[in-house]
Amino acid sequence: QVQLQESGPGLVKPSQTLSLTCTVSGDSITTTNRYWSWIRQPPGKGLEWIGYIDYIGATYYSPSLKSRTSISRDTSKNHIALQLSSVTPEDTAVYYCARGVNRGLGVGFDSWGQGTQVTVSS
Repeated sequence: QVQLQESGPGLVKPSQTLSLTCTVSGDSITTTNRYWSWIRQPPGKGLEWIGYIDYIGATYYSPSLKSRTSISRDTSKNHIALQLSSVTPEDTAVYYCARGVNRGLGVGFDSWGQGTQVTVSS
C-alpha cells in the first residue's frame, strides 16, 4: 500500500522560499505511469493543483504558479520536493502530495498524503 508523507517548515516569511518534501513508501517514484503531484488548499478555498514530476523526471506546472515553482526528485531517497519562491500570505495553505495514475481517461489521484500546513507570515 502506497503511503505519502509531507514534511517541511510550517512557517515561512514573506519573500522567502517555501520548501517541502514528500517521502513515498510502498511504490517507486520511477514506476511507469506515475505522476507525483503537489496540490494545495488555502483556507476557505478549494484545491489548487501546483504541478507534478512524472516517472521519467519530467515536470509540469500550473501556469499561474509556473514562474515561482520547482518540483524535483531524489530517486535514491524515493522522495519528491517542492520549492515555491517569493511567497506571500496568499500562499498560506495546506500542502498535499499525491500520486497520479493515468488509467486511460487522464490522470487521477489515487493516494494522498495527510497534508502539511504552511503559513506565510512575518
